Amino acid sequence: MSRILMSFFIAILVSGCMSPKGATLADKRQSVQTMRVNTLNDLYKINPYAKNKINQANGHAVFSNLGFNLLWLSTASGWGVVKGYKGGKDVYMNMYSAGVGLGLGVKDFRGVFVFSSKDALNQFVEEGWDAGVQADAVAKSDDKGDGWGGAIAVAPGVHLYQITRQGLALQATIQGTKFWKDSDLN
Repeated sequence: MSRILMSFFIAILVSGCMSPKGATLADKRQSVQTMRVNTLNDLYKINPYAKNKINQANGHAVFSNLGFNLLWLSTASGWGVVKGYKGGKDVYMNMYSAGVGLGLGVKDFRGVFVFSSKDALNQFVEEGWDAGVQADAVAKSDDKGDGWGGAIAVAPGVHLYQITRQGLALQATIQGTKFWKDSDLN
């Protein structure tokens, strides 16, 4: 049992140290912007309709996240940027989550939040966000429905695309996740 606890605490430490690459603040900002562009390009290859949804939205946020599950405990951390806030200003943010649930392994994913509501965007940036959502999406044909295929409604005016190395995830779990402004990069 002590090995399991030690492994979990190491996972917490590693996930807590996850931050954008770079020696200077400018390098770290560039790392976040590069991740954003690459993630959006990956999303558009998987779901070309997502580009139209993002272009029509009040704003969007892109996050890189690394999570660890060890038996009944899980933790994850990440970083990202919000685009479209108050005249297009970029806002750099962090995220962290901890929870319980049966699992074992590491999950590396990118999350793209699309804000169709200006109020939801403002609340996300100004107040941070405590997410307590687990949602499942049903794959839809791209020519049917509202064009949100592959995205999960996580709050009023907010949809989430979750991208893994295998492609677009049809299940999104952001339970117990806290988002807040990065005081160093802003």
